[in-house]
Amino acid sequence: MAVKINFNEAAAQTHTALIRNERAMNKSLLRMSTGMRILSAADDSAGMFIADMLSTVAKAYEQGNRNISTGISALQIAEASAGQIFDKLQEIYVRAQNAANDVNDPNARMALQREIMNFVDAIQKIGTDTEYNGIRLLDGSFAGKYIHYGPRMDQTVSISISDVRAQSLGAYIASGNGGTATGVSSTAGGSLAVLLSGTGSLGGATNHILSENDYVRIADITVYRGGTTNTLVDAATLAKNINENEQMKKLQIEAKAKNISLANQYSNVITGTFSYTGSETSDSANFTATIDLRFYIGDGQKTFTVNLGSVAGTASGDTSTTSNFTSTALADLDTLVNRINTAATANNANVTAINDNGRLKLVTKNGETIAIEARVNYAESETNSGTISANITVDLGQLLQGADYTTISSTTNAITYYAAVKTGQIEIGGIDSFKLEYNGVSGTTDNNYGLYFQIASGNNVSLQSLYNIDVTTNEGAEKAIMITSKALQKADTERAKIGAVMNNLQTIFDAQKVAFDNTKEAESVIRNTDYAKEMADFTTYQIRMQATVAMLAQANTLPQLMLQLLR
Repeated sequence: MAVKINFNEAAAQTHTALIRNERAMNKSLLRMSTGMRILSAADDSAGMFIADMLSTVAKAYEQGNRNISTGISALQIAEASAGQIFDKLQEIYVRAQNAANDVNDPNARMALQREIMNFVDAIQKIGTDTEYNGIRLLDGSFAGKYIHYGPRMDQTVSISISDVRAQSLGAYIASGNGGTATGVSSTAGGSLAVLLSGTGSLGGATNHILSENDYVRIADITVYRGGTTNTLVDAATLAKNINENEQMKKLQIEAKAKNISLANQYSNVITGTFSYTGSETSDSANFTATIDLRFYIGDGQKTFTVNLGSVAGTASGDTSTTSNFTSTALADLDTLVNRINTAATANNANVTAINDNGRLKLVTKNGETIAIEARVNYAESETNSGTISANITVDLGQLLQGADYTTISSTTNAITYYAAVKTGQIEIGGIDSFKLEYNGVSGTTDNNYGLYFQIASGNNVSLQSLYNIDVTTNEGAEKAIMITSKALQKADTERAKIGAVMNNLQTIFDAQKVAFDNTKEAESVIRNTDYAKEMADFTTYQIRMQATVAMLAQANTLPQLMLQLLR
């Protein structure tokens, strides 16, 4: 072998190995000291990139959950305040019900009105003042807001809370005030088809007649339409159609119909005169007119007939006279009421008659239409050359509110018909505005009102807010019930929406917490030290380090062999 003293190759190589072993052992020691497997990009460049991306996602999950917690805190404030508004609305609702009871005198109703207005003021303040960190929550401005929950772009939950202040709570109401039409005398009648035909006494009351092309549409949904056979326009049927329509239920639109007829004072419902002409003392003549009342209820399919009574006149001799009726064979009001109720019950017709301080009051159960057709059966008889004729005035205004009267000129042994119809009132209410369209069922001219909607066809219904509540009358209290009912639905709908968003956010929070844990675990697998493995490696490096130091000592003794050659 070559023996040199200026360069000890074995020692140099052993020293290099010593440096490598020292570096490896120090890195292993540092990994165990820091707990990090990747101490720099040089250790694992790809692993570091993946671990950093996972770390970013994990931090984003953390921030997203903080965003969710903040959002839930704001929504909890909003929901609690909306709950207070709901409680106040319930108090208004029961007071409106109280005011609708006619045992309340004006002072009691005024006291209830003041209470209601105090609650309305409280609702307005709650809706205006509820905030989170200066952000208004219930005044309608908190709409189209987003909570960013996820680590990526556009991972958001949209939040919108409608305006629940008193000025924005209430009902969007389309009111139909109903109307009364009085027909003309006719020799055709006795059935609904004839009554409503062009020859019948109500044939001209077109807006009270539901024909094939007539309809009512709400929010572009047809809820009422005529058929091939004409019927009476009926608020009760319209309300029933609305309340049973699934699309209307989804839109939270409902209707209520009523029909109360309080006629004029009942007195001499049939009046008139008769004229007699005779040329000899043996001449004589007389007439009788029997009056029957045929009722048509609802769409007109429910019918019944009651006898009102009769009038008569007689004269004799060679004179010419004009006299008033002398017969008093007409039913008094109590008798008529009893006849109507008996016949209505027997025919399952939803109408009740009441003697209201000398006035005939007719009430239908669900707001059904009431039509009355008077059938005047006139007959006369004459002796020798005596002749007689009569003018009979039928005052339907004493039988049906808003009806008129007519005078029927007698025709020998003829039947004459005369009729009037009263359509019920209807209130159609929703929590949001809706479009109302109609044709052939409502008008604005005398004797042709029909449903008599207070909004033109094709227009959107406007809001009647809590400030429009007036319970100082029975009618106002009944409307207040609908206004408050819809306000309750609106407030509860907003609470439900807030609760749904809170549940959604909480679900996302829980899911992201799991995702965060799993992401951190994935990062840990790449970035963090496996102490069992690292300790084994460190022990190996330590032994190698000790062995290298020992071998370096041996390598350093090799040049001493040169001394043996020099001796």
